[in-house]
Amino acid sequence: MNRRGRSAYQLRIIGGQWRSRRLEFPDVPGLRPTPDRVRETLFNWLAPVLPGARCLDLFAGSGALGMEALSRGAAEVVFVEHHPLAVRALRDNLARLQAVGARVEAAEAMAWLRQPGTPFEIVLLDPPFGEGLLEPVCAALEQGGWLMPNAWIYLEAAADQPAPLLPAAWTLHREKIAGTVAYRLARRGSE
Repeated sequence: MNRRGRSAYQLRIIGGQWRSRRLEFPDVPGLRPTPDRVRETLFNWLAPVLPGARCLDLFAGSGALGMEALSRGAAEVVFVEHHPLAVRALRDNLARLQAVGARVEAAEAMAWLRQPGTPFEIVLLDPPFGEGLLEPVCAALEQGGWLMPNAWIYLEAAADQPAPLLPAAWTLHREKIAGTVAYRLARRGSE
């Protein structure tokens, strides 16, 4: 993946207005973009609710999920990422795409969730694997007013880890495994 000896990696936007655009992101420990085929499936699941939606890409990393959402018609995406190199790359890539409705927050995810929340319709969660972050983040989203009544929440984890316990108000809508990645789509409220 390392190109010409540089310390940058690439991701490809799968669909929407920026389809096939390639963007670079830094070699940061623990940063691994959601695989192409997983993103394709996720955004097929979200296609009916994505246009015009307000989205949160928590643990944004390369920004693959949030940029895919913007490319496919989300009205707004807030990217939350704490690593300075990843934050800079996110800002550079969004500027290169001339993205409208994108905001990058340089912050640690759990600390960012402690502030007063403005509800999102879609939340994308792809935390570093093996750090046990999904359950506390889900609880913080639910308790902090970060979710619209019928919000959709995407959860990505290592396939060898047990499924996270979801807040009582959430129902599991879909789940799949692709290689080493388990991915799930939950919905807050009733179907």
